[in-house]
Amino acid sequence: MITIKNETIHNIPTLHVVKAENDHTKQLPTVFFLHGYTSAKEHNLAIAYLLAEKGFRVILPDALHHGEREGDVRGKDRDVLFWNIVLQSIKEISLIKDNLQQRELIDNERIGVAGTSMGAITMYGTLSQYSWIHSAVSFMGTAYFQSFANAQIKMIEDSGHTLEEKMKQAMLSQLKAVDLSQNLEALNERPLLIWHGEQDQVVPFDYSKALYAQLYDQYDQTDRIQFIQEPNTSHKVTRHATLQGVDWFCTHLLNEKVKASVW
Repeated sequence: MITIKNETIHNIPTLHVVKAENDHTKQLPTVFFLHGYTSAKEHNLAIAYLLAEKGFRVILPDALHHGEREGDVRGKDRDVLFWNIVLQSIKEISLIKDNLQQRELIDNERIGVAGTSMGAITMYGTLSQYSWIHSAVSFMGTAYFQSFANAQIKMIEDSGHTLEEKMKQAMLSQLKAVDLSQNLEALNERPLLIWHGEQDQVVPFDYSKALYAQLYDQYDQTDRIQFIQEPNTSHKVTRHATLQGVDWFCTHLLNEKVKASVW
């Protein structure tokens, strides 16, 4: 039986998904799953269930201004705060990890991070900061923070919303410190699965294609870097992608060769 508990960790509403028999008694391989923009932690319970079935502890936090933390910040006001949300989530995942560590619930040698869209963008930021992450999965994200931020700024301004130049430059400066594309050596050949739909109109597919091309030559063990592209797929994670993500963590955190096609 899989249990789902709603916990608040450092004031962050979080879903904790795990097999009942492993509940709060074992240090388990753990995956943090980060949701997308305008989404919430509950929306990723399907993949959390599949991971928990395999023996993982799965942690799903609500990002700032999302889910239980949404409050009154929505629409254009939230759009402007997109990168503040990402930067806050990068900090918060470390706080949650430390809490689990203190409670002796996490296997420190087997920690993974995955995310969709904004969550995948956040995941790339965490890889630039935390060496304790051992494997990662990106569903339709981008590691090119400053490039994507500039494109977003143009889109927001084209829609009629004025942004102060000082605010724009301050944000781009903060992003530089966590922009994985500017510090690919920080990956240190950690296993990374990149998935993206070719028809994505929200986070362009070309970002993932370019990242994989950059990384492939840097990985001595090429089985630790994989790029899956799906034609005729827009900004939505497919079942195939979900199963490949589960498969990836089983292979690289449980040392199991599991074929996604068995599900």
